[in-house]
Amino acid sequence: MDRKIKVVQYGTGKMSVYTMRYVYEKGAEIVGAIDVNPDVIGKDIGEIMGTENKGVKVVSVEEAENMIKETKPDIAIVTTMSLISDVEDALMLCAKLGINAITTCEEAFYPMNSNPGITKKLDETAKQTGCTITGSGYQDIYWGQLISSIAGSTHTIKKIKGSSSYNVEDYGIALAKAHGAGLSLDEFDKQVASVDRISNEERQAMINRGEYLPSYMWNVNGWLCAKLGLTVKSQTQKTVPQTYTEDIYSETLGMTVKAGDATGMSAVVTTETVEGITIESECIGKVYSKNDFDKNEWTVIGEPETTLIINRPATVELTCASVVNRISDVINSKPGYVPTEEMGDLYYRVKPLNTYVK
Repeated sequence: MDRKIKVVQYGTGKMSVYTMRYVYEKGAEIVGAIDVNPDVIGKDIGEIMGTENKGVKVVSVEEAENMIKETKPDIAIVTTMSLISDVEDALMLCAKLGINAITTCEEAFYPMNSNPGITKKLDETAKQTGCTITGSGYQDIYWGQLISSIAGSTHTIKKIKGSSSYNVEDYGIALAKAHGAGLSLDEFDKQVASVDRISNEERQAMINRGEYLPSYMWNVNGWLCAKLGLTVKSQTQKTVPQTYTEDIYSETLGMTVKAGDATGMSAVVTTETVEGITIESECIGKVYSKNDFDKNEWTVIGEPETTLIINRPATVELTCASVVNRISDVINSKPGYVPTEEMGDLYYRVKPLNTYVK
């Protein structure tokens, strides 16, 4: 492509501060921004980024379609919510208008195994208009590509076991609430944990109806199985509340989480495959105490056994950089809903993004 890639930013919260800056620094440009928050609508995106004005003002969702038609972006970056049902309208708008879209929505990483209905609708519409919809972020590398790369250097695999923790304070109120942060243990049990005390048949029925609430690892396990060529035989999920012995103030929730209440949750997803390989992955999202820090640890058990440990990863920045580095892959991809496991490995972009577009 012999011009700058044009990007629309959908959602101008914490993550967008990084995605928008990274877009500019990778030689692309923001041509529009969208949000639901009346406090930011009408603001120049430079004010949100903490830079000089960029001549691009945030518009409301009601104005989004007209703005996209006028600016004709190559791609939209959607950084709003964690469930595919919550970003469906944003992604469907892009699909209807033939605009490529990439989202940090965690379920969107591999939504075909948790909400096939919405995924199918997005896929069909995107194929009709010739654009690509996908999800990416931290998991693209740290729960996906790194693990599949280690697997590629392993002779036999019996089990893949992973664990990753992150501070819900870094991602906004929607994510914190989705993790049960601030709930009493009784409330957590009723609102979060009880969802997974069901049979496989009941779970599949909920998935088919688009009512299941997957943890992040639910979709990661699906992505890994697809990437490694494994056939899923069964998949289960268990959520456990995280607590702390002292009160912790959450700026994101705007409240003090009392000692013994849920600061967040651990979700363990276990996938059994026809090939005999088990994938057991855990994500721990909570309001951090002063002693907590992000950690990512995966072990591929087999011959040989290999463990990867990454302490204190800059999860927010890595999420946003992964999304921006994926932009040219999305534009180059076939139409439809295409998970990144079909796009090949993610690479560092040393040149302007447009130079990678075929």
